[in-house]
Amino acid sequence: MKYFSTRDSSNRVSAARAIASGLAPDGGLFVPESVPQLTDSMLAELRKLDYRGRAARIMGMFLDDFTAEELVKYCAAAYSDNFDTPLTAPLNILSDDTAVLELWHGPTCAFKDMALQMLPHLLTASLRKCGEERGVCILVATSGDTGKAALEGFADVDGTKIVVFYPRDGVSDVQKLQMVTQSGDNVLVSAIAGNFDDAQTGVKRIFGDTEFAKELDSRGWFLSSANSINWGRLLPQIVYYVSAYCDLLNAGKIKAGERINFCVPTGNFGNILAGWYAKQMGLPVSRFICASNSNNVLTDFINTGVYNRERPFHCTISPSMDILVSSNLERLLYACCGSDAEVAGYMRSLAESGKYTVSDALRRRIAEDFSAGFCDDDETRAEIADMYAKGYLIDPHTAVAFKVLRDYRERSGDATPTVVVSTASPFKFCDSVLAALGESTGAPGTELIDRLAERTGANPPRPLSNLAGRAVRFTGCIEKEAMRELTSDFLK
Repeated sequence: MKYFSTRDSSNRVSAARAIASGLAPDGGLFVPESVPQLTDSMLAELRKLDYRGRAARIMGMFLDDFTAEELVKYCAAAYSDNFDTPLTAPLNILSDDTAVLELWHGPTCAFKDMALQMLPHLLTASLRKCGEERGVCILVATSGDTGKAALEGFADVDGTKIVVFYPRDGVSDVQKLQMVTQSGDNVLVSAIAGNFDDAQTGVKRIFGDTEFAKELDSRGWFLSSANSINWGRLLPQIVYYVSAYCDLLNAGKIKAGERINFCVPTGNFGNILAGWYAKQMGLPVSRFICASNSNNVLTDFINTGVYNRERPFHCTISPSMDILVSSNLERLLYACCGSDAEVAGYMRSLAESGKYTVSDALRRRIAEDFSAGFCDDDETRAEIADMYAKGYLIDPHTAVAFKVLRDYRERSGDATPTVVVSTASPFKFCDSVLAALGESTGAPGTELIDRLAERTGANPPRPLSNLAGRAVRFTGCIEKEAMRELTSDFLK
């Protein structure tokens, strides 16, 4: 199977080259030339497998330049005792119509582990398959979770270096501490004086700098990405949607072929897009409910067809969703309209004016699969308290999804069984969760981990309980204009 850019479908490359490159040369995102189909018999077989077996089979459908043996090996390494449950992505069934897909049982306690424990295996193999002799520098902009997950995945991987930029005031104390204490001789972490969109824009600008690329090439380096703009990052996320459906079947909560919904807390649109790809493969899904916080640019887009990033930026208690430029939406636009020229025009308008309006036909096509809603911080806190009173402790991002799902059901009357995608451990956001439960905070994040455990009786994940006392390695904060210079200095 070949891959091509959302902005130029004429240049086709292998899966290995798409993964190695990360971003297409024209600034577009790589997409597969076709979507392989899940048959009823394949789903029946997948039901019998564990998560690793499902992952190897599903990813193999998109990666015909990888052998089955390679993928089985990579999945065994990626999803092993680095996760705190052998189920890897357990499905917690709360009622007959609601289940929670817990994606935070990995080494950094957030859903990004589901892909970023796999990506280093895919990327290093892709480099070998492409005959690449240069080293690769992974360049990452993070709103909190991707950074640590990428650092954890690539630390001390031969032939790689990784640079992570995060917004100085846009991550939780625990998220920041996870990143700035990262071990590894090949890692660099820096705050920027700006928000996530500033960091993401800066990274894209570096990727698009042809002179810088030539300079790095002369030193024996090239750039790639661990953000969900990289197909090798997005592909592993398709797996857990299929896996959740298999688990519902195995639990007897649905019958084969019965449709379900997914409600996904969404910022950069990668997580929910992976689910949509699973639907295009034939997974029986009715709707995807896109849940946003006060940075509700996606809600407005899905409801109106107008994408407008020219709006106030809100720092919320669900910081991983504090995003106004949702990069992965570009893949959906292409898949639904099929025109690279049309997509290129939308992206050009976004760069020049900060907004674009899709055609009526495209808006209607997107509305066939997506609904959307949002909630503010007060509503998020109330949802955390309400769910805890019902016996289930959640983080602020998952709370956004539960609130939006409740609003959607009241508005639409849709009683379809729904899986809420839970993206982070509540212990990554102790201050917000404690405040929602009526407790005082005002202490360092590591102290609040113990306080939340005492308050709720829940056991904190081992990777977070071990944070206290770890040495801080990275204290720098730069202006967004200095991102290229810092990267260059790191690669000398």
